[in-house]
Amino acid sequence: MKRLSTLLLLISLRSFAQDATIFKPDSVRRVIEAVQIKSSLKVEGLLNDPEWKKTKPSPGFIQIEPYQGKSPNHQTDVRVLYNKQFLYFGIVLRDSLGKKAIRATDFKRDFNYTQHDLVNLSFDGFNDRRNAMAFATNPYGVQRDFLSFDDIYYDFDWDGLWRVRTARSDSGWVAEIAIPWQTLRYPKTTEAVQNWGFNIYRNRRLTNEISAFSPYPRSFSSFRMDYAGILANLQPPPPKPNIRIQPYVLTSYDRYTGFDASVKPEETKVKLGGELKWAINPNAVLDLTANTDFAQADADRQVNNVSRFSVFFPERRQFFLENASLFGVGISRNLDESGGNMRIQPFFSRRIGLDDSGNPIPIDVGGRFVYRSSKRNIGAILMRQRGVDDTPATNFFVGRFSENFGKQHHIGGLLTVKDRPDGSNVVGTIDGFFRLGESHSLNTLASYSTSARTGKQGFSAYAQYFYVSNQFKIWWTQSIVTKDYDPELGFVSRNDVIATTPGIFWWYRGRRLPFKKWLRAWEPSVFPEFYHQASTGKLIERTWTVYPIWLNLQSGAYFGYSITPTYQQLTEVFEPLGVKIQTGQFNYVRHQIYASTDPSRILNIQTMYNWGTYFGGKLNSGDWTVQFAPIPHFSLSGRFNRNRFVEVGEDKTSATVDLYAIEGRFALNPRLQLIGFYQRNSENQSQNYNIRLSWEYQPLSYVYVVLNHRGFQNLQQRTQTEDHAIAKISYLKQF
Repeated sequence: MKRLSTLLLLISLRSFAQDATIFKPDSVRRVIEAVQIKSSLKVEGLLNDPEWKKTKPSPGFIQIEPYQGKSPNHQTDVRVLYNKQFLYFGIVLRDSLGKKAIRATDFKRDFNYTQHDLVNLSFDGFNDRRNAMAFATNPYGVQRDFLSFDDIYYDFDWDGLWRVRTARSDSGWVAEIAIPWQTLRYPKTTEAVQNWGFNIYRNRRLTNEISAFSPYPRSFSSFRMDYAGILANLQPPPPKPNIRIQPYVLTSYDRYTGFDASVKPEETKVKLGGELKWAINPNAVLDLTANTDFAQADADRQVNNVSRFSVFFPERRQFFLENASLFGVGISRNLDESGGNMRIQPFFSRRIGLDDSGNPIPIDVGGRFVYRSSKRNIGAILMRQRGVDDTPATNFFVGRFSENFGKQHHIGGLLTVKDRPDGSNVVGTIDGFFRLGESHSLNTLASYSTSARTGKQGFSAYAQYFYVSNQFKIWWTQSIVTKDYDPELGFVSRNDVIATTPGIFWWYRGRRLPFKKWLRAWEPSVFPEFYHQASTGKLIERTWTVYPIWLNLQSGAYFGYSITPTYQQLTEVFEPLGVKIQTGQFNYVRHQIYASTDPSRILNIQTMYNWGTYFGGKLNSGDWTVQFAPIPHFSLSGRFNRNRFVEVGEDKTSATVDLYAIEGRFALNPRLQLIGFYQRNSENQSQNYNIRLSWEYQPLSYVYVVLNHRGFQNLQQRTQTEDHAIAKISYLKQF
């Protein structure tokens, strides 16, 4: 295995000078011209208004995938109009198979881009070539929007106020989009005409053909705005402060069984609250929240964890998701498993308003201020959490500053304070990101924590280097977390550890690749990980994960096999899923198979199966997911996870732990949806379900009806259940 990793490393080093496919941005940028109109358009996806005839067709798109630089097989035409209120786009996406080629599996907002045909617009209104506002839609008018910063940080759950309607025909599909100027961000200037950085890309999902108005290397994304073209001839109204208020009223019924006398068996409540968003100027936004409620937030999915890393549950609450990228500095494993398994995040918003089990704690009042510009970014969060039971009233503060310089470099600082009557926890962090070229980047952080309640101080730090080309992805991550590092407003996956996690992916599409009609790439990889105990310097874990096989198919399906020889030195008792493993040294080998059919098809099957030795015994783990989506109005998915332990640990324990889940999504249109989710876990006999009716009766104004059930066995093997019925209506008004 060492020979294989050395061979791949040598190949990659030789390729640095030879790899010409990572081209630099063109000095002459491609242009789309917008046309000003006096009238308003009726957005219905038909482009019937006579004003559309005044526009000029856009330059032809250029293929990004699978053949970078070639002409696409299916043409896209973009036309742009604007008046005093809206920026309009008319996009014609031609297809020789017409609507028969369209792929879309659901009507979920912020849909999964791997499962849908889509077109995506990205704007750089400040022309800093760093930041982008992105708006995407699929052929059914489902919306996906987010913010991108330097193509490394994303706010995927930012929701902008905009409108889209689509139409499908035998020649393809059409999208008609109206974006209010108030939703967009651009400078206040004396110039009569503005030209913005702009790009638009299309994915024809049937063949996974991606094409773009302004080309970029396929290993990057369209949100690298230094590769963007120009949206020209804009005369937007001067930006002015705009205010959005969103009050809500909620009524709920709660019922508890099996709890002690301190918990009311039944309770009915009425709750009022809301949020205010004030865009003070194009750079600064103030958000205020009172009596904050997150009843509509998606429920957490349970995870059965057999590793020594803590499970990270993502944030799902809308207030904290906006501008999360500014405050969420840190490292974690990427979706493609690059970067290493360590997660160091000095601020994690789930530490506010939730207990360790994910149960809500009321938030009385809070605010967030964010200022972003081409030179610097400033942010602050201040929240007041109500005292409940054994948890006293708590104040939270998060402050963030970063200074941009050079070509997509920045350095910054982060301060978090958790203040309770029995003492405060304070964490100070400095960080930096440096893009050393089109393919090279370096990400660094150092953080210090101190807690008045325990009197302990701790330290964490990392440095992470990446090289990315069209053929290789190479990284080296070096990190340390001391034993007493305790960011009570953050998250770390392991303490008292020094982690060394390098790796290399090789993306091969050369002439010797067989079956090119079906096979897009062979992607072998090696990523060893070494963990030493920070307090002693002793090696406590070593893994060598080798993927000799990873095949990406043209359809988006994949198949992979890996082998992972592992050494573990347990310094304390480890108890995965109730199976106790005593301290000592262990050597074992794990095998993994990953496979998926085309995720955009009516029936999609994904599997991940692990087998091999494990802490003196054996462990077979399987995770299977099946999705059935005959039409985008209806999708049903089921998941089964099984962990079977055979004579594991000193006690030679044999046990089977199963986790079942089923989820259904039923939609009349993208604005009226019913979502149901059920999960059962045999580890603690828990049964949970969440049913949510959502009606967006006008843009970003909602009616919700939510039913929640949670049943489980506590440590005394006593069954406890919680039932919650919630009705909520919110109303958004923008001034």
